[in-house]
Amino acid sequence: MTTTYDCTIDDERARGLEDAQRAISEKKCVVLPTDTVYGIGADAFSPQAVTMLLVSKGRSRTMPPPVLIPRINALDGLATDVSADARALAEAFWPGGLTLILHAQPSLDWDLGETKGTVALRMPADEVALELLTLTGPLAVSSANRTGHAPAQTAAAAREQLADSVEVYLEGGQRPLEGEAGVPSTIVDATGPLLRVVRNGAVSLDQLREHVPGVLGLGEIPMAEEEPAPEQAAAGDATDDGGAAPGASGSGSSAVTGPAAEATTPAGNQQP
Repeated sequence: MTTTYDCTIDDERARGLEDAQRAISEKKCVVLPTDTVYGIGADAFSPQAVTMLLVSKGRSRTMPPPVLIPRINALDGLATDVSADARALAEAFWPGGLTLILHAQPSLDWDLGETKGTVALRMPADEVALELLTLTGPLAVSSANRTGHAPAQTAAAAREQLADSVEVYLEGGQRPLEGEAGVPSTIVDATGPLLRVVRNGAVSLDQLREHVPGVLGLGEIPMAEEEPAPEQAAAGDATDDGGAAPGASGSGSSAVTGPAAEATTPAGNQQP
């Protein structure tokens, strides 16, 4: 039976969180507020539950959901090869509007869809969401709407679209909060040698570069090295150093833009 709980009332919030935890344990879906929009969530480690989430949204396995986590130290349990730059961004912007695409831990028994070995992780800055995540562990969460429709900004709006496909609705009021812009999370692909933005959102490129100067913006690619002049090439051939020229590390933020530089998301999806 589908039930809505008003989480602005303490007693009802406690009952709602308990019922949502039960629903998650039974491989059913719940709707919860996040700091961006409302999300539909399911047990990230249950293929059955993730399938129910995708069916509820009218989405295929080619658009796998991201995973929300309750604390930053869950990062290493779910992802591998986490670079120092990716960790720096997580420490700077979690909880908050940043999603990191990372290599998924190969030992984990989960099936989020066609992720190509990646997972999109975020720690939301929302008390209700974090309380639920603390009770349930990591949840696969996508925006609470049918594919092609606007993401819900209240649980009531989510229920109009998702109806009885969701077991528990946690109503926390308007999301984002009144007076705040409805901006989705910024998505950064951290699976390669250089971090790159694949969706602009709540965290600006300038903010990202305050912590990791080499982050590539949306549609940027590293600037190719110029072809050396013939005399320079000849001089280079005469050396036996074998190393790169000074300043040619390729890890700087210089970039070029254009259609050929447009990025795609390995775990691409519509996420809160």
